[in-house]
Amino acid sequence: MNHIDVVVIGAGPTGCMLAGELAAAGRSVTVLDKREAPSPLSRAFGVHARTLELLDARGLADELVASGAASPGLKLWRGATLNLAGLASRFPFVLITPQRNVDSLLERHARKQGAEIIRGITVTGVQQDGDSVVVRGHDTTGRERMFRAAYAVGADGAHSAVRQMIGQPFPGRAVLRSIMLADVELRNPPERLVTVNAVRDGFAFLAPYGDNLFRVIAWNRRHQVDDRAPVERAELRSIIERAMGTDYGLGEVRWQSRFHSDERQVPQYRTGRVFLAGDAAHVHSPAGGQGMNTGIQDAANLGWKLAAVLGGADDSVLDTYHAERHPVGRLVLRTSGTTMRMMTLRPWVLRKLRNVVVAALLRFPPAGRRIAGTFSGIGIRYGHRPGESDLVGRRVDDIPTAAGRLYEVLRSGGFVLITERDAPVPDGVHAVSRLGDGPALLVRPDGYIAWAGESASEGWRTVSKWWTGRASVAA
Repeated sequence: MNHIDVVVIGAGPTGCMLAGELAAAGRSVTVLDKREAPSPLSRAFGVHARTLELLDARGLADELVASGAASPGLKLWRGATLNLAGLASRFPFVLITPQRNVDSLLERHARKQGAEIIRGITVTGVQQDGDSVVVRGHDTTGRERMFRAAYAVGADGAHSAVRQMIGQPFPGRAVLRSIMLADVELRNPPERLVTVNAVRDGFAFLAPYGDNLFRVIAWNRRHQVDDRAPVERAELRSIIERAMGTDYGLGEVRWQSRFHSDERQVPQYRTGRVFLAGDAAHVHSPAGGQGMNTGIQDAANLGWKLAAVLGGADDSVLDTYHAERHPVGRLVLRTSGTTMRMMTLRPWVLRKLRNVVVAALLRFPPAGRRIAGTFSGIGIRYGHRPGESDLVGRRVDDIPTAAGRLYEVLRSGGFVLITERDAPVPDGVHAVSRLGDGPALLVRPDGYIAWAGESASEGWRTVSKWWTGRASVAA
């Protein structure tokens, strides 16, 4: 039996992001996946600004950005536009790139950091006691494999076996069925914005990969069939033309699939020593392309906390994973569900009202900024305790420091103390000074603020000790 720190079940983007985080922190981690090879399919298509920032903090974002096309916004309902160009981020856009590019990048990174990824293992049992978790499975030859770890994480998707084995319910409901996915060539494409429109009997969503290649998500109210039914080119052309007023010169259909959309979330992301992340913990409508992004952000939140507790921090640190990420999952369910319901409105009067109201909201700067922040993930924040600065729990900006951009500084791992401009930098800690004005900040490995105040007060040491078990801020 293998004895390791963490077993991760599922080698998708959530599982590989988590494995990379743990391995980079010096923890032994094994990823198990039932597939013998990475999936060639690309269900997800977009990487949002907050996810790109997290990847930037690991030195991965620039490579991924080079693989896709940056869309500065979304064009909705024949005129309403969600503008992302004003995001206070190095990435003021949504990156349109096939999921397989994200998968391969994160798997390579995890392996480079030292994670072990074993394919062809079907997990058949997860049992835990007060000290460890035993994960059982069998390989493609039928041979049983057993792995003992301090913790286990189910990142094995919407049909999670781990979720069922630990007895976590998955309450919710089916929303739409027979949604079509396809990658197509358009000879007369729209502008490089993501383009969405909905009519009485369906909707179409076009996301530009570049070079006239587009991801299409479409739904035809008049033709509801089983998920296994093929997507016929004529039906795809018909719904694009009906929704958009043109088929944009539909050319080759390179890949196609159908799926159904559910809205579900587990009540608890933690069950003892077993955690759920990504689609194993929450599924929702494809509106907004939030699924893969939310899973990667789950992993970024959980990874350093597992490493911290394995390194001596109090076990209660792990409870903050559920406390911080469950509300985010609930928010994504609510916002993507609302968007999908707006897209499937049938009465003419309600559709007309939708068009007017959404356009007016997006033109109103405060509302537009808030919606863009939610859509991109930039606006997500966690709570803070009474008496703490209101900055605590907020995503940190890419602050210029004496050592370079903050997100470059975060690449060294661990917490980072940012002192005030010209303030002395404490010896023996991972600290840099601001180049501009502002308070001292203690920044978590996932780019959120853990403490804010005056560095001379050394209040950051108390906070650091709670999160990490150490009063110093080590790289």
